[in-house]
Amino acid sequence: MINKELLKTLSDDIGVSLDSEALLRFDTYAEELVETNKVMNLTGITKPDEIVLKHFVDSLELLKYAQISVGASVIDVGTGAGFPGVPLLIARGDIQLTLLDSLQKRLSFLQKVLDVCKLSANCVHMRAEDGGKDLSLRETFDIATARAVAPLNILAEYTLPFVKVGGALYALKGTGEDIKLSEAAIRELGGELAAEYQYELPNGDKRMIVYVKKISQTPTRYPRKAKKITANPF
Repeated sequence: MINKELLKTLSDDIGVSLDSEALLRFDTYAEELVETNKVMNLTGITKPDEIVLKHFVDSLELLKYAQISVGASVIDVGTGAGFPGVPLLIARGDIQLTLLDSLQKRLSFLQKVLDVCKLSANCVHMRAEDGGKDLSLRETFDIATARAVAPLNILAEYTLPFVKVGGALYALKGTGEDIKLSEAAIRELGGELAAEYQYELPNGDKRMIVYVKKISQTPTRYPRKAKKITANPF
């Protein structure tokens, strides 16, 4: 379905090497995404080359900037159709991946993708604000990631509670947000704004990855309920 040579070329350009098995898995993933999208709203991006650029390459850009050790535990919070988590797992089969989402039917789709691609990940059906309070998940991950449009001060409250001290949050975002306005929120949640990496996709779309270090435990009162987070952000 997808142009595997295009994906290989673009991934090579960002320093991510994909072998033939990985390319086949990406092709299978794209097929399942497009087919399931006919009956479930997973994505507005269904053209093969756009899937490669805007979903796969955009997710893999994280590997250019993030320091992900071998065997690292990674949680993709609000994973949706699996981005960036599943592409990371295809490229880095050594990571211990958890995909968290509030909608079971999305997780059922992702479990099917994992099965047909012969991959293993933990699919958790839970809202992020509940997962952040769950002691089996709270502050247990080396890395949390999310690809979301929420402002960073809100996104940080949903994600940083999952990260252990010494770990990191990598938030994939569009450009234009003044990230420094979120510094107070990040500090309150036990984090430290470490870096922001700006890049362009091959089609010219501008993107940004925000790197937050977890330097202290998140106070137990966070995360708050979703209504409080959105109504009264930091």
